[in-house]
Amino acid sequence: RGAVSYEMLESDVVGRAEQDPAVWVDAMWRACREALADAGGDAASRICGIGVSGQQHGLVALDASYEVIRPAKLWCDTESAEEAAELSKSLPVPIVASFTASKLLWLKRHEAAAWARLAHVALPHDYLNYVLTGELVMEGSDASGIGLLDVGARAWDASAARLVDAELLDKLPPLIGPGEWCGRLQTSAAEALGLPCGVPVSAGGGDNAMSALGCGCTAVGRVAVSLGTSGTVFGKAPAAARDPSGTVCSFLDSTGGGLPLVCTLNCASVPEEVRAGYGLGRDEISSLAAAEPAGCDGVSFVPFLAGERTPNWPHASGALVGLRAGHLARPGLLYRAALEGATFALRAAIGVMQRHGLPDRIDEVRLVGGGARSPLWRQTVADA
Repeated sequence: RGAVSYEMLESDVVGRAEQDPAVWVDAMWRACREALADAGGDAASRICGIGVSGQQHGLVALDASYEVIRPAKLWCDTESAEEAAELSKSLPVPIVASFTASKLLWLKRHEAAAWARLAHVALPHDYLNYVLTGELVMEGSDASGIGLLDVGARAWDASAARLVDAELLDKLPPLIGPGEWCGRLQTSAAEALGLPCGVPVSAGGGDNAMSALGCGCTAVGRVAVSLGTSGTVFGKAPAAARDPSGTVCSFLDSTGGGLPLVCTLNCASVPEEVRAGYGLGRDEISSLAAAEPAGCDGVSFVPFLAGERTPNWPHASGALVGLRAGHLARPGLLYRAALEGATFALRAAIGVMQRHGLPDRIDEVRLVGGGARSPLWRQTVADA
């Protein structure tokens, strides 16, 4: 295994969340080399394929030479809330500020010089695939998170693209199927990774679609709940959801089917805010939280610290409700309230999804994401 951590670019602009794609590339080289060293022996010679998963929605704007024009606007960037609301009036299914289409319209309106240079649109994992292979393509799971895809035809929607700009369609990458290769490892990438040239690089996919593959949620009746920085609930369906409210995303999976999904912006980041505020370690505050009662003595944590995507309230804020004297002196209580608030935001999503693709009977729920390592959080999900 290999891992490299990095942060978002600092900003005092409300709703802005950006990273430099060069940081991703450096992290990819370092993490892969670390994983190969950890595997030991002749691990490099045994690699026969590479697959990249990346966050959905993030806008990587490239010029005609495939150079990055500006920092990538991430999925959790909500500066384009106004543009999302405007586009939603004309799109078949409304979108929120997370969707890339809104970020493209924001770029056109707010950064004219960057927009003038724009020649190619990529999402994070597409850009990393380009760095690996020299080929810029996109598969269905990521394409379905832009807001400009006809998910039934699995083709770009020209009329939707024109809502952003008359020339945008020509800047969207070619689409490939889930079973196709993106390309093969080019010399520069092979040298950076310490691998042979020509290793096949798969289509890969958006983080949620690849998570569904990894946790075995490729059969109808299994649902995955991801407890990461954001929270997501998703499951296999024969086709993409068509929720006219836009609450259930019309995503495609990585096997050729649909992936009805509901996402919340605030999940593991909420209890982490409590932990950091009290200056306690995760083990210590988890132990304190486990000693507190379920229901947290009536304290409810409304978890919308970063605005919210579901419900679509990009300008919302969080709240602690039901506080009594002494509650603030119990960090475990507030930590558990944060866990419960994030969990029930996701629990409410399942009922909505069952009206848009998920079966009435859910056979199994599988937890993924960093939060799934917490015994207390696992139990909270089970009890919910």
